[in-house]
Amino acid sequence: MMRDQAETLRLKMLKSQGDLSRSIAIVSGKGGVGKSNFSTNFAHALLLQGKNVIIVDMDIGMGNIHILLGMAPRYSLKDYLLGNEELQEVINETSEGLHFISGGSGLDIVLEWSRDMFDRLIQAFEFLQQRYDFIIFDMGAGATQRSIELIIAVDEVIVISTTEPTSITDAYSMMKFICVQDPDKTFHLVSNRVSKGDDGNNAVIRLQYTMQKFLNKETTILGFLPEDPIVHKAVVAQQPFILLFPNAPISKRMIAIAETFIGTSSGQEFRQGEGFLGKLRNIFTKGRG
Repeated sequence: MMRDQAETLRLKMLKSQGDLSRSIAIVSGKGGVGKSNFSTNFAHALLLQGKNVIIVDMDIGMGNIHILLGMAPRYSLKDYLLGNEELQEVINETSEGLHFISGGSGLDIVLEWSRDMFDRLIQAFEFLQQRYDFIIFDMGAGATQRSIELIIAVDEVIVISTTEPTSITDAYSMMKFICVQDPDKTFHLVSNRVSKGDDGNNAVIRLQYTMQKFLNKETTILGFLPEDPIVHKAVVAQQPFILLFPNAPISKRMIAIAETFIGTSSGQEFRQGEGFLGKLRNIFTKGRG
């Protein structure tokens, strides 16, 4: 039944073959670095470039993307995974045209995905790949088995770090862990909350150098975002700062980050390989019989 419904959705909104989306995981080595705030503003920056974008809040049961967007969705990804709602019921749209799937809220989080839940997830991602130019997965803080599996499967990873030494160290540890399992993973770096007077890219340049020296892994620096009180004002207003303060320096830097990201070649390269869904299927079934 669900496959028939998923097929109907694909037929309605099918993109051309070979024109699949770029799947991106937004991660950080630890919480509190502004990752979800980056995700919502980055998504709007891509939207302003004429791209079709959806955010999937993977912090299931404790997501906050909907709060940052000032929305109150009726249903979440948790409802879809549990089979309580169909995919079209959990996809939400903002007034600006950004689509998102909420992770939901409350303490009754999904701790382990069943085979049925994983099948539903794959069916959803099949549809999203045909519908959108960019699928942004806002990953929860910390690393669980399922979150690491998804990060390994996606085409690209954007790592958010602050300039604090602990944040940089944690970001490196996260990338090292991923690289051990997928040496070909594409990483992009963003430094957030850079203090006035600091060399904005200095922290991520050090991180880039460390990755190259110790892991022989090249990374791309997308840019940095300054510490700015308007970020707090936007969070309180439950609107992305890029919309509330479009002329602010931080908003212009976010636009530049999106333009740099769009210009990277990863979107073409990944299509020659196994692909996001193929990797995710293989990772999930490996060792599970």
